[in-house]
Amino acid sequence: MVFKHDVVIVGAGLAGLRAALEVAGNVDVALISKVYPTRSHSGAAQGGIAAALGNEEPDSWEWHMYDTVKGGDYLTDQHVAEILATDAPRAVYELEHLGVPFNRTPDGKIAQRAFGGHTRDFGKAPVKRACYAADRTGRVMMDTLYFQAERKGIKVYPELQMLDLIFKDGQVAGLVAYELATGDVHVFHSRVVMLATGGYGKVYKTTSNAFANTGEGVYIPYRAGIPLEDMEFVQFHPTGIYGMGVLLSEAARGEGGILRNGSGERFMERYAPTIKDLAPRDMVSRAIRTEILEGRGIGGKDYVHLDLTHLGEQKLAERLSDITSFVKIYLGIDPAKELIPIQPTCHYMMGGIPCNVDGHVLGGSQEVVPGLYAAGECSCLSLHGANRLGCNSLLDLVVFGRRTGLQIGRDLAGLPWQELPRNPERPALERIRKIKERKAGEKAAHLRSRLQETMTLRCSVFRHEETLVQALSEIRSLEERYGKVVIDNRGARFNTDLLDALELEALLGLAEAITVSALNRKESRGAHSRDDYPERNDEEWLKHTLIQKTDGEVRVFYKPVHITRFQPKPRTY
Repeated sequence: MVFKHDVVIVGAGLAGLRAALEVAGNVDVALISKVYPTRSHSGAAQGGIAAALGNEEPDSWEWHMYDTVKGGDYLTDQHVAEILATDAPRAVYELEHLGVPFNRTPDGKIAQRAFGGHTRDFGKAPVKRACYAADRTGRVMMDTLYFQAERKGIKVYPELQMLDLIFKDGQVAGLVAYELATGDVHVFHSRVVMLATGGYGKVYKTTSNAFANTGEGVYIPYRAGIPLEDMEFVQFHPTGIYGMGVLLSEAARGEGGILRNGSGERFMERYAPTIKDLAPRDMVSRAIRTEILEGRGIGGKDYVHLDLTHLGEQKLAERLSDITSFVKIYLGIDPAKELIPIQPTCHYMMGGIPCNVDGHVLGGSQEVVPGLYAAGECSCLSLHGANRLGCNSLLDLVVFGRRTGLQIGRDLAGLPWQELPRNPERPALERIRKIKERKAGEKAAHLRSRLQETMTLRCSVFRHEETLVQALSEIRSLEERYGKVVIDNRGARFNTDLLDALELEALLGLAEAITVSALNRKESRGAHSRDDYPERNDEEWLKHTLIQKTDGEVRVFYKPVHITRFQPKPRTY
């Protein structure tokens, strides 16, 4: 079946919803979601959204911009960070007016709390900048914007998986999608496709990401020849529940939580003496791994403790109720009385589809790809540089989701309808047919597990040329074996066995892009930490990595970082 809309947005999380709200009413816009929209991964964000409102203590957008640049280890494009920081107060007040129920101060203002890497006076001390709704900020933002989308009558297609983009004469003409409920393959004919599909943390074994975060929205344009940017920068959140990866928000440390090693020592004082447990995520994750590797884990094991016992039951109930619930459900312990075992978990991807500040996707020569836009975690504006600060993600989604929606509205008059090529769904149908008809081979789940174990062991918090080479060899072997992937379920309705097999292609391709990019960057910067190149090297490596598929080969090239106000300097906290 062919569906026709002026604008098709893939992904119904906060970036997609915010863009859709901006163009709705003026043009025919539709949202495609891999899951039911309110299950989008934006709803899992716990801690808050950053904005220099100054409601609890003095703050300024210049300090916020500086923290974003410094947190990104100076790989952040500074004009992008300035847009984020200056637009943040407007974005938060807009959310408030739309109905987001933020926590309040006693005098009725939006409450704010401290968060990792956010400081006053250009790094002198922590500052309360995170606006929050207990520890479920993403959830209430999602519900609010989805209600607004329903109110505006935006067409939503739930539980459809994008399979291909359609191009005609260099311009996007739509996409091909698989409907999980029926097994049908549909064509969406449009003048604009916007990608807002989130991250791809399921490349790793232990991750805070949802099962749906397998990266097709990033891989499909990459397969079509569009480069990816800064793929080596993968953020590991310091406080995942041990052995599970379920996230315990940085809000826990923002409210006063303390990290302790096997001796009960508050070890972050050694690594970040000024802001201690509120250092940026990459630094805290490395500190935890260092404590473990040097034998100071709990009982010699590979985890440390998060201590919330001194916060008291009332504060935990009011400010950190979801975290308290997670710990009780998954670990069977009471965080008001017992220490919580935690370890770093794959959380956020700084790399993705290269875009400008208005959401235009950029090709191999940094040219605008007509009709193709992206926003959110699947995109790379070079906003987060080598490491994203907590609470900048929700802000990124609404600030640049809105900007992309505004730009789509401006561009539509110059984007004519392109005639669909003949049978654009044929390549996708052929891939599905081969998988369903194959009688012998390997299961997708087995190959996926091998991939995730390889990436976690050889390309995570610490990296080395030897282990990266091993990882790349294993990934490419798995890619060859993927050609013989087999499934048990050959039915049409809700065939998750087939969906697993289709997702695996993206996971393998993105793992290769991450590993090749990491192997080529011979320095340590932000979330990319090389044991064999332990120092940051601004002279040679103050540049963005781009990786592109061309004729089956992988090409790596670079582009400069945009520096405006803050020259790179040593990154201490």
